[in-house]
Amino acid sequence: MRTPIIAGNWKMNLLNKDAETMVTELVPLVKDADCEVVLCVPYTDLLTVRKCVRGTNIKLGAQNVHWAESGAYTAEISASMLKELRIQYVVVGHSERRQYFGETNEKVNLRAKAALASKLRPIICIGETLEEREAGRMEDVLYTQVVECLKGFKSWDFDKSIIAYEPVWAIGTGKTASPEQANAACKFIRDTIKKKFSAKIADKIRIQYGGSMKGSNVKELMAMSEIDGGLIGGASLKADLFAEIVNYNK
Repeated sequence: MRTPIIAGNWKMNLLNKDAETMVTELVPLVKDADCEVVLCVPYTDLLTVRKCVRGTNIKLGAQNVHWAESGAYTAEISASMLKELRIQYVVVGHSERRQYFGETNEKVNLRAKAALASKLRPIICIGETLEEREAGRMEDVLYTQVVECLKGFKSWDFDKSIIAYEPVWAIGTGKTASPEQANAACKFIRDTIKKKFSAKIADKIRIQYGGSMKGSNVKELMAMSEIDGGLIGGASLKADLFAEIVNYNK
């Protein structure tokens, strides 16, 4: 059985004081969760949130990591820097990084492998745009992303990695893929991993849905056979809304 994982991605939101208030409210609301709970927060909130989640069931993540150990990479953060802060997870390849900052599959692969080398768990984001879906290219896009983003992974790397399927057309738009659409995409991702790597790896790896999961649809989405959790955006900024998602089976 794959342990469900619900991760909040705060994006570029919440100053320290607001972050502390939010997490302090969240801790008692999710303390009995049956899933793994992760908060991926801005760099400036990491120390504040680390203090708030210490001794709780909430794990801490960052939103990006560079592939180099050190060097002349102004404004970037290395995996060892995050590890020193006792960060456990890191998001790589988010659709907004791809859209606004030219992130490529090759760079996502390098970032993920750098995270793994420092014993961080990468949440590797993939997904198609509306244009690609409407052109009937969803499977081609997902296949290419899986192959290129996971290139060179060892069998044990998959045990520490999460895949987040993000239909780009459903992020921040209010649109949501139907449970069946989301499940079909996640199944295709799993089948691709099975084909390119192994059935054992495909069966074990956790695949999140990252397209506007919220309290009103989380039960239906989490009931799908191939969906093992969610990567939550806006709803993760409010303790009560995020807790409703985390406690989907209560």
